[in-house]
Amino acid sequence: MESSTDTADYILQAPVFHPILPYVTTIFGSLAPGRMVLVQGTVLMETERFQVDFQTGCSLSPRADIAVHFNPRFRPRPHIICNALRNGRWMEETKFHNLPLKGGDAFQLLFLFEQEYVKVSVNGLSFLQYHFNVPLAQINTLGVSGDIFVKTIAFLAGNPFDNSRTRYPHAPHLHLNDPNLAVPLTCQLSQALKPGDEITVRGLVHQDPKQFRISLKKDPSHVTLSLSVRFTDQTVLWKSFADQGQESGGKVASCFPFHPQRYFELLFHCEKDHLKLALNGAPLGEQHLPLLSIKPITELAIEGDVTLYSVLC
Repeated sequence: MESSTDTADYILQAPVFHPILPYVTTIFGSLAPGRMVLVQGTVLMETERFQVDFQTGCSLSPRADIAVHFNPRFRPRPHIICNALRNGRWMEETKFHNLPLKGGDAFQLLFLFEQEYVKVSVNGLSFLQYHFNVPLAQINTLGVSGDIFVKTIAFLAGNPFDNSRTRYPHAPHLHLNDPNLAVPLTCQLSQALKPGDEITVRGLVHQDPKQFRISLKKDPSHVTLSLSVRFTDQTVLWKSFADQGQESGGKVASCFPFHPQRYFELLFHCEKDHLKLALNGAPLGEQHLPLLSIKPITELAIEGDVTLYSVLC
């Protein structure tokens, strides 16, 4: 089993709920190819414009350079202006027409960064691609302002098992205090797990945690695989269970990558005979799967000292 030894690989920024605008925050670790930023909110009824800026710092005097200035405008017709600010001067703007938003609309913006350009989707539909001329690692600040109400800002990890990224990623709705995500949680998969399927769990570790567990089940009484995160001895363990009561498993990662009051994003990627695991965009190992035709996985269960923001399966 392969594992990373650098705890920095597993640091991911927590989402922000209901920020007061204008809002400026540091992007932990700057941006990297495949990293995404999600902004969810509502356009105010009499809005004229709002903006999302990806900057190289937060200086006001002199003003920090802006690598990507994303500026929806609603007069006379909804459109988007993209631009860059360098040394206090705006560059040549690029205009994108037919923005599918108006006053009063809820929106979900997903910014997917590659090495030299950003792709933006609006409400799940790919809308534009904009090239920038600043090294991606230097983009370390996010600013949001204007005539909108922001519900959530989230920083999402890329999928380490998707090398091509030919499909535009699905942006999750992150929920705060959602009773449907109360722990312990049991949810049925829409269909039995098969090769190519993925399960994503996003949440926050409690302040004084002892452990939490994520289980994949054949049915309520038969666990096929489980991932246990134990804070008492700082171990992460895989276990698989055979029908005859036999079990196998092992330790995951040589370092302990979870911490109290820290956000996490766990990705389970199903292959033909094994399940790959990633934490915050970094591969964390893989575990052999029993034959899915014999032991189909149809249920996900989560218990322990975590608060959940999103479960996609």
